[in-house]
This record gives sequence, structure tokens and C-alpha cells, in this order.
Amino acid sequence: MSEQIKLMEKDACRWDAVSFGEIMLRLDPGDGRIHTARDFKVWEGGGEYNVVRGLRRCFGLKTAAVTAFADNPVGRLVEDFMLQGGVSTEWVKWLPYDGIGRTVRNGLNFVERGFGCRGARSCADRGHTAIASLKPGDIDWEKLFGEEGVRWFHTGGICAALSESTAETVIEALKCAKKHGTVTSYDLNYRASLWKSIGGMEKAREVNREIAKYVDVMIGNEEDFTAALGIEVEGVDENLTTLPVEGFKRMIEKVLSVYPNFKAVATTLRSVKSATVNDWSAICRYKGEFYESAKRPGLEIFDRVGGGDSFASGLIYGLMEFDDGAKAVEYGAAHGALAMTTPGDTSMATKADIEKLVAGASARVDR
Repeated sequence: MSEQIKLMEKDACRWDAVSFGEIMLRLDPGDGRIHTARDFKVWEGGGEYNVVRGLRRCFGLKTAAVTAFADNPVGRLVEDFMLQGGVSTEWVKWLPYDGIGRTVRNGLNFVERGFGCRGARSCADRGHTAIASLKPGDIDWEKLFGEEGVRWFHTGGICAALSESTAETVIEALKCAKKHGTVTSYDLNYRASLWKSIGGMEKAREVNREIAKYVDVMIGNEEDFTAALGIEVEGVDENLTTLPVEGFKRMIEKVLSVYPNFKAVATTLRSVKSATVNDWSAICRYKGEFYESAKRPGLEIFDRVGGGDSFASGLIYGLMEFDDGAKAVEYGAAHGALAMTTPGDTSMATKADIEKLVAGASARVDR
């Protein structure tokens, strides 16, 4: 196992971080249910994109997102959200719209937050979307990584599951990133609904095991490592009512024995008491040592969607800025916790908010 992440110099790269993945229009019924809603609030969101948006808006890094949209008003609305978030749209691929979405569409994600004993729920409408049609050769990765320069590239298992060709394109991107010295990270983000019609868990493992060969920093929760890589977590009960840190450490050691190319492995530790109360912490292994974040038992959740992405964002910032596993996991866990206190997929936290929480400050009124 190579122990240290080696970033390219900032002045040698146009971009600090770039993601590859689908960005959908999220429709949120607020305090109600999807099936009884009469109006929706709209946001943008996507597992891979949420990470670079956090790196831009919260941490001030220069970021871009590689994605694709159908060129219609919905696609342009999502583009406008990206612009508001400060993420460059230069690497958006626009595909002609046929008028009704018979050949290419933009993804929609209906999400209700849940409350108490009613869990959060999403209903994605993302078949035949623009990004799902991408195939190797459609994106000029050589220009991005070789000419412009990228310090950190992030993608994930959601993008890889959209179609057989997106999985191949993820591999193409990671190979090119590695060729040019870009650090790569991947969030396994296993979604059974996405893999169901294209081979299920068996196909997910086949694809993710190949992708893992080109990853420097692997991120996932307990389900992700088991479902997507086939590595079991020991000591976790079926309801996840405990946070078995030692079990996760053993799991991470197993992961590293199979993939010695990983320079860091990180996971969130979430115990669900109810939709609105979770125990929350995280663990990271870097440079041969395990680092645990502060534990936040009874964390009150406003909107849990995107919490893991904001964890990844804070973790990446900590590794990039400090090269320190302890700081990275604290920044990640704090950012994830704060992101779940506000609505929408993307974080509304500031760097000052995160540093305050990392330092142990309370939630007293800030006057």
C-alpha cells in the first residue's frame, strides 16, 4: 500500500477538483409526501456533483463537473443551479432534444425527507438521460487531465450504474486521470434500484471491482463495501443499532488487502434511531493509521440526502489542504452533519461553520 497522497502543484493545474456524474433536478414536497403534493421546491443534486459543489461553495476551491444534459429548459435550469453554486459548466456536454424525450432526457429526482418513524424516500425518473448515453470517446479526457490539469478527480458508483457505457466511461476517465498524476476518489454509493435491471448486485461487484483498481481514495458506508465489493462487515446487527468501530476497522483492513492501491479508505458510521435522529460519526485510514471523528449521538436530521456526499467533500478538502487523516475525517464528519441540518442535496455550510463545529463549539445562538 502506497501510504501518501501526492497532489500536483496548484499552479500547474487549472482545476482543484472535477467530478463526473449525473446532475438531476430534485423536486421536494417540503413537509409532505410525494404522492399527495400540490407543489414542489426545486434544487439540483447528484452524488458526484454534490462533492465538488461543496468543495467550491464551502471550501473555496476551483471546481468543474463533467456531465451531460438534454438541451431544453429543464437542462438549462440545472445549469443555472450549477452557476449559482460556482461550479464551472465548461465540461457540460449538451445533447439535442427531440421535443418529447424519446431519445434523451434530463433526470428528475422526487425526494421526501421523512420524519420520525417514516423514513426518507426518493423516486428517481432518470431513464434514457443524457449522461446515460455517454460512451468512451465522448469526453476529451486528455484535454481535461493532460492539458488543463486537475489535482483531484471524483466519481462514483451512481454514475457507473447508469448504463454499461457510463461504467466504461468512468474507467476511461480514471485511467486517464492516473496517467496524468491526478489523485482519484470514488464513492461506492450502491443503489440497488439502479443496478436492478442491468444485472443486480453481481454486476455491481463486477464493475466496481474493476473500477477499484484505479482509485486512490475509496469512500463508502457499510452497505456499499458489502454490496459493491463483496467485503463483509463483521459485528454489525441488521438494524445498525450500534456503531461497531472495530468491525469497520477489520473491514477496511480486508479492503486494503485486496486493493493495496488505495491510499485512504473512509466510511461514515450512521445508526438510525429514526428518520430525524441518527448517531453520526466517521472513520478513516490513512498513512497506516485509523482516525475516528468526534461522535455525535442523537444528531437531529432535517434532510439526510447528501450527508454522505458532504462527508466526502470535507474529507477530500482535509486531505488536500492538510495531508492529515485526523483533520480530514473531522472536517468530513462535521460537513456531513451540518449538511443534514438544511434542505436540499447540497451543503449550505460555510468553512467557518465547519471549523467551529470541529473545534467543539455548541449550537448556541451566534450573535
